[in-house]
Amino acid sequence: MTAAWVVRQGRGGQFADEMIRNGYIGVDFIGDYDIRPHLGGGAEVFRGAMNDIYQEMYPEKTRVSVGLAMGNLWAASEGIAVGDLVLAPKPDRTYQYGTVAGGYEYHPGTDLPHRRPVDWKGSINRDDMSPTLASTAAVPMTVFQLEAHAAELATLTQLAEPGQPVVQAIASEVQEQLAFQMEKQLEDFLVHNWANTSLGREYDIYEEDGQPVGRQYPSDTGPMDILAISKDRTRLLVVELKRGRASDAVVGQIQRYMGFVHTELLEPGQSVEGVIIAQEDDLRIQRALSMTSNIRFMKYRVEFHLDEAE
Repeated sequence: MTAAWVVRQGRGGQFADEMIRNGYIGVDFIGDYDIRPHLGGGAEVFRGAMNDIYQEMYPEKTRVSVGLAMGNLWAASEGIAVGDLVLAPKPDRTYQYGTVAGGYEYHPGTDLPHRRPVDWKGSINRDDMSPTLASTAAVPMTVFQLEAHAAELATLTQLAEPGQPVVQAIASEVQEQLAFQMEKQLEDFLVHNWANTSLGREYDIYEEDGQPVGRQYPSDTGPMDILAISKDRTRLLVVELKRGRASDAVVGQIQRYMGFVHTELLEPGQSVEGVIIAQEDDLRIQRALSMTSNIRFMKYRVEFHLDEAE
């Protein structure tokens, strides 16, 4: 397997059994509309055509909602490669897993008309996942990629690539996995405590139908850690989290995300801002940020206390 994805099959996994029985993953978003003429050119070409079509069909949707829907639709239809691992959450806290066996198929008149054939292999229990993987897989997004979990998923699914023993995969992944876990834990903590932070008093994590879709919001250069919106709905905020000391490279990274928001998501009268959150900065990032007026830097502090038992 070259990449791993979570694809949710309806609210609460309501279509999971039918999907497993018939060997596919599927999504809806735009109903019975044949998207095949717009596939094959990549995410940017797809969104350039489909965002306007979707907006015309659903004029009440915001550009953030449109971008999310069409980004998910492209990922399911073209972004997931043949041979990739897919996990489909089921209502019983298990994940059905399998490998994608072919390209996009259009099935009008069904609940999930935009499909990919899948060779289902088995299921794994959420309780058998590491806390970091379980937390990542629970993100309320319809389609998203699981990053930095290849070794654990190879162990759980027994789908290690030929010539790549699981032990070797784990050894080569340890450093990346530890770094990812630290950033993921920081993200989890910030999201769960958002209302108690200075950012939470000014912004809300972007929601769609009551779901916090602003977490790991997809863009054409990778997912944003958090996309938030000001209380008065006039400013979108891109939040980029870094463990430890942030390098000046993160400035270019967050500017790419902000550029995507500016081009693809802003409504008339809205603006975009950015915030980098890390434990430390240095002279390089200070110099880089001194030339920007809409990106700020915030430090997090980790405290650990031991108290005598009474």
